[in-house]
Amino acid sequence: MEGRSEEVTYRLEDYAYELPQELIAQHPCAGRDASRLLIMDRNTGRTVHGMFADVRGYLKPGDVLVLNDTRVVPARVRGTKESGGRVELLVMDPYKSPELGRRDGYSCLVKSSKRTAAGSAILLPDGSRARVMDAPENGRAKVLFPDAVPFLELLDRIGDIPLPPYIHREGSAAGDAEDYQTVYAARPGAVAAPTAGLHFSRGLLKDLECCGVEMLAVTLHVGYGTFAPIRETDIREHRMHEEYVEISHETVERIVKAKGEGRRIVAVGTTVVRTLEWASCETGLLQARSGACKHYIFPGYRFNVVDAMITNFHLPGSTLLLLVSAFAGREPILAAYREAIAERYRFFSYGDAMLIL
Repeated sequence: MEGRSEEVTYRLEDYAYELPQELIAQHPCAGRDASRLLIMDRNTGRTVHGMFADVRGYLKPGDVLVLNDTRVVPARVRGTKESGGRVELLVMDPYKSPELGRRDGYSCLVKSSKRTAAGSAILLPDGSRARVMDAPENGRAKVLFPDAVPFLELLDRIGDIPLPPYIHREGSAAGDAEDYQTVYAARPGAVAAPTAGLHFSRGLLKDLECCGVEMLAVTLHVGYGTFAPIRETDIREHRMHEEYVEISHETVERIVKAKGEGRRIVAVGTTVVRTLEWASCETGLLQARSGACKHYIFPGYRFNVVDAMITNFHLPGSTLLLLVSAFAGREPILAAYREAIAERYRFFSYGDAMLIL
């Protein structure tokens, strides 16, 4: 069922809202499922306030809860140039096959006080060296890393978890390595967390399973492009960043069966929404797929698979805010956001959550 009918606007300025800086969560709350939850009926716009653990009362037997099982890797690497200058690398494609990585290098955002030249060596924290293959363009370059150990193992040894740009503190190696990771994370490759999933504790997942909620997993390795702002005044002109996605035949079969039986498909996060809709965009029917996903969902989009979603509160004018506006309507979403601000909800990655039914 689609949300309430409203006139669609494509002006970026119409997806803005004022957010007090103090509502941007800098730390997670004390317990995963102890965050607040705003429940929204997308057909009426009605909202209810609760705690995330209350989701038990809104999901029912037979619902299919679809999770993104990607795992955030410590993709931020700090090193030094041969000149002694500091350099920071953010690996954008850590999911790449080791063979391609050894041959072509890894795409990295390169941050340093002076321009890094092609061929530059970078001394890594473990004493080994990486080499910049080409001069950075728009801050990005291919980098060859030492291959004495598997690449993900190397990152575990020398890297840090990359926190979102609106978290203005240094990451805690122990704290964020656990907090900025879902409890069901299984497949390493993301450089940002699928943050709607951070609210689920193991106990809550077990309770839902015992209540007859079916759980399935897809994979979307969240890229740093998720934080990139839209710069075009007309949202239709934006070009979506690329992220690697996989959805299996078994998952497709179980979702198709559930849809045929009239059961709800509940996506945990915008990454799951994009995965399911991308996997059905060619024919309208869900298919097993893998590869680079640039699926862009903005108001006017007609959803093929998703019936409900759990999501965090998103940045003004972001592709994520456009997606939830496409799902529930721009005016109802912005009204819910204004209400959340008035009620002092916490926003963005470590913030509170919405359940849109």
